[in-house]
Amino acid sequence: MTTLAPPPASAAPEGGQRSATPSARLGRLFTGAPEDPRWARPALWAILVLATALYAWNMNSLTGNSFYNAAVYSGTKSWKAFFFGALDAGSFITVDKPPFALWVMGLSARIFGYGSWQLALPMVAVGTGSVALLYRMVKRDFGAVAGTIAALVLTLTPITVAITRDTNPDPILVFLMLLGAAALMKAVRNGRLMPLVWSAVAIGFAFNTKMMQAYVVLPVFFLVYLWAAQLSLGRRIRNLAVATVALVVSSAWWMVIVDLIPASSRPYIGGSTDNTVWDLVIGYNGFGRIFGASSSVGSQGNGASFGGSAGIYRLFNEIMGGQISWLIPFAVIALVGGLVLRGRAPRTDAKRAALLLWGGWFVLHYLTFALAEGTFHPYYVTAMAPGIAAVAGAGGVLLYRAFKEGSAAKWAWVLPLAIAASTVLAVVLLQRVSGSGTVYTVAEVVAGVAGTAAVLGLLAGRFLGRQRLMGFAVLAAVVALLAGPTAYSVSAATSSSANGTNPTAGPSTGGGMGGGGGMGGGPGGSSSKSGSTSGQSMGQPPSGTKPSGNAPSGTGSSSTKTESGAAPSGSESGKSSGGGGGMGGGTQVSSAMISYLKKNQDGATWLVAVATDQTASEIILESGQPVISMGGWSGSDNAMTLAKLKSLVKSGTLHYIVVSSNGGQSTNSEISTWVKKHGTAVSSYSGLYRLDASDVS
Repeated sequence: MTTLAPPPASAAPEGGQRSATPSARLGRLFTGAPEDPRWARPALWAILVLATALYAWNMNSLTGNSFYNAAVYSGTKSWKAFFFGALDAGSFITVDKPPFALWVMGLSARIFGYGSWQLALPMVAVGTGSVALLYRMVKRDFGAVAGTIAALVLTLTPITVAITRDTNPDPILVFLMLLGAAALMKAVRNGRLMPLVWSAVAIGFAFNTKMMQAYVVLPVFFLVYLWAAQLSLGRRIRNLAVATVALVVSSAWWMVIVDLIPASSRPYIGGSTDNTVWDLVIGYNGFGRIFGASSSVGSQGNGASFGGSAGIYRLFNEIMGGQISWLIPFAVIALVGGLVLRGRAPRTDAKRAALLLWGGWFVLHYLTFALAEGTFHPYYVTAMAPGIAAVAGAGGVLLYRAFKEGSAAKWAWVLPLAIAASTVLAVVLLQRVSGSGTVYTVAEVVAGVAGTAAVLGLLAGRFLGRQRLMGFAVLAAVVALLAGPTAYSVSAATSSSANGTNPTAGPSTGGGMGGGGGMGGGPGGSSSKSGSTSGQSMGQPPSGTKPSGNAPSGTGSSSTKTESGAAPSGSESGKSSGGGGGMGGGTQVSSAMISYLKKNQDGATWLVAVATDQTASEIILESGQPVISMGGWSGSDNAMTLAKLKSLVKSGTLHYIVVSSNGGQSTNSEISTWVKKHGTAVSSYSGLYRLDASDVS
């Protein structure tokens, strides 16, 4: 059987690679370096093809997160909206994240046109790129077998498949964090400053993708460099200080620029309590996620229902278990075993440094996600996947070598124990959903049988001296450990309901999640698919036409002024947006209403003002026009004040407003009262009012 030990270092001089002819370099792209096993590069290409297929399958019909889709669309219409990450092209309010991911998707949309595959393309690229980068990093320290296992595990992590087929920023976050890790390990090995600086810059860009979540890995980055870099302690500390400056600059530049711009000249910072990015960093997207202290998340409070209650076992519950936890038992045992095996290595040992990096990545993310009291969505845990995958590959190879070659009897049991632990978990997870489809029942049987064969085969092979039997047992172990994740991943890639505001993989479970993330994506509990005004796929450009449809019946308002809102004839009155009560109060935003608003826009910048981002984003994508979200994602942002509303109406930049009342997503009471008193109710559309300059006293 092929040894799992890392290949010996090439005897060729360092400059040998540079002397290779262009055709030789091109050939090595497909065949790998001469010292690699012949199967290694073809196996990598096969995994990359598999990853691309899973992430890009039917990409032209993906729905994505309409919230971010609308912001990307608005950014293609306005460079100001592009820079700020505004939800609408009029730049009234930003999304509740920094804009780097929107910039990436927005540039794709500006280059290739706005559409589903154009928004999906960058996500597929960074998803597949993350697999390739992880392979390269793990292979360098632990060999081709370890790199191949790590790449395959990351490819088949169910939540990673689900989120990479979406427009949430997490795939870009993961890729940037991996770039930071690659540069860090280069700095550890060669002792140079610039790779460490570039590592800090990569994490800074990750911060501008999803703020404080990018910093979860920083403690282990600092620890690994401080412990293992091939420099004196003084130079290590100096280099870390320089890298910290680079981290601060690359993280804070956009925030500082935005906060220095007068509030009257920029959009309101969505998700903040005081219209500053700094508050968004430390509150809604910072400590509020950990401690549930942010009041801006609205009526859902700490948001724990999206991923189950906080606690050390959260990632094994019915919602989260099938998304990420399959190989956690194996990874924990492999990590501990690997560190023990490298325990007497020199301080600068690259293998131990890599184990510390990947193990710390895994452990820090696990604790953060398991114990977070704030808003928590299942897809966040995709950031933990590289740590699990790398530890599974690297630690698994170290355990196999100890199992095969170690003289101590205790090592004969560690690898079989790790396989058995994750196999039992896989059977438990699949048993939860075995009635949801044949594929999960088959996966359960395959995992159980293959896991049993792997454990027995390894033990029999070791004690009977049968190398071939041990080789077959290793293959059975891979099958056992990946059967469940594969079933979930295929489901995420092929299911029409596994894409949206809160994407998850696999079937529905007792926790109410699965498929399309049945609980929706935000405080309103809406999925971006349900209730769409148009049924558009992700990024489908607004048609600019006025769909026919009957106006929904409504009671108007208590106001004595009414305006006829006769809609075009048709039969689309049932199509409404703002699922999850985005409009509230029984108000429906139908295609007919949008058609009416466009016909009577009368030169206004904004088509209409509504309560929340969810509703605004759906109308933006349906109409192609800027729409004001007065209350941000949850309806509790103080983005619209009465004074600001009066100013917009008086200037003629806004004529229509929807007044809604739906708990935490209702229109500001002061605004609602004033609009009902001074506005003209559009009788055909409940909750819709027209305001003109003459209505402002």
